[in-house]
Amino acid sequence: MTNTGYMETGQTAQMMIDALAQFSSDPERLIRLYLSPEHRLAANCVHDWMEKSGLETFEDALGTVYGRRLAGTSGPNSHKTLFVGSHIDTVIDAGRYDGNFGVVAAILALTELQNKNIDLPFSVEILAFGDEEGSRFPSSYSSSSAIAGHFNPAELDMFDANQISFQQALELYGKSVDDIAAIARNPGDILGYLEVHIEQGPVLEHNDISLGTVTSIAGQSRHVIRIGGEAGHAGTVPMSLRKDALLGAAEMMIAIERIAKMGREYFCVATVGQIQVNPGASNIIPNAVSFSLDLRACSDPPRLSSLAEIERISGEISARRGLSFSIETYHETPTIKCSQTFQNAIGNGITDTGEKSLSLTSGGGHDGQAMAQLTEIGMLFVRSRGGISHNPAEFVAIEDMGRAVAALEHTLIDLANRFG
Repeated sequence: MTNTGYMETGQTAQMMIDALAQFSSDPERLIRLYLSPEHRLAANCVHDWMEKSGLETFEDALGTVYGRRLAGTSGPNSHKTLFVGSHIDTVIDAGRYDGNFGVVAAILALTELQNKNIDLPFSVEILAFGDEEGSRFPSSYSSSSAIAGHFNPAELDMFDANQISFQQALELYGKSVDDIAAIARNPGDILGYLEVHIEQGPVLEHNDISLGTVTSIAGQSRHVIRIGGEAGHAGTVPMSLRKDALLGAAEMMIAIERIAKMGREYFCVATVGQIQVNPGASNIIPNAVSFSLDLRACSDPPRLSSLAEIERISGEISARRGLSFSIETYHETPTIKCSQTFQNAIGNGITDTGEKSLSLTSGGGHDGQAMAQLTEIGMLFVRSRGGISHNPAEFVAIEDMGRAVAALEHTLIDLANRFG
């Protein structure tokens, strides 16, 4: 495909993305929550695109839309299926490309293969998931987890902001919880899962490269750190005699930044995004502080060693300042390694477009984390301007989208040669 071809394909992708962006609960900003009327409209739109591309189209009990292309040649893997997918739900006040482009890219890549009469020695199913973001219910990846055979029935009793339960929302969407178990697929029937996704970070742009091969999805843990001190009069207690919980917390945060930077070769990143201070008055020394810690890395050992160092240093700070200290872990997800076979195929697919391939870690979470419980996974990243995502300013260049579709097409051909 020439640069002109990339532009034409990218323009088609942009039109499809703009069409999906119309399905929003708010006319002023993009909001498309799982199992909402807007989700139904977007799912119907994707269904129609799949049908027009000649795919066998159906929907499962959790609202995932499938577009199936059967194996065109016989061989040892003609009974197996390769999944290619992403999600069509959004965060609140979202950008247009997150998730949506992955679904659009898959449809366009299969359409290109169909137009060129290129058969594959395995079936391909495009998956348009509905629940990746977790913006409606306090859960995420329910759609992909069900395919992997790990749906958690307890999620059915979770409620959204309007006190509608997951189960009620499913029933309003026209689905039955009795059909969820049938979604699970047999690992022996699946070749793997591929996903095209915008990077949502600045690495590709910083390196002036449009496409990248993901090596792993970063493991992450989320914690609450609590510090106890002693309240006192802001004007009468000397600095040397204070047990100021907030100053202790501030020193810990600086230490957390330093520790994370020491692990940068492992893509170690640490974020403090929430903080609570008590009693919260301008003239009282804080006696209690709690703050969040989000810790991620491209493999689990450096993440765990960074956490241990954070605990050690925070304990020293607390002891020196006469404070109490505790850390609670409330969420932990291990690192997911991408299949080397898929990394090689994606890398070849990218270079076949005339572009360099950069290997990088995904710091964000993706449906691939759930699908990895079923099969091997691979991810192709496309650069996003400024690394901006979960934001209306999210943007992907038209030519980059066209090149990503071509890279996915070549990746599928590479896999056909490997598995034929």
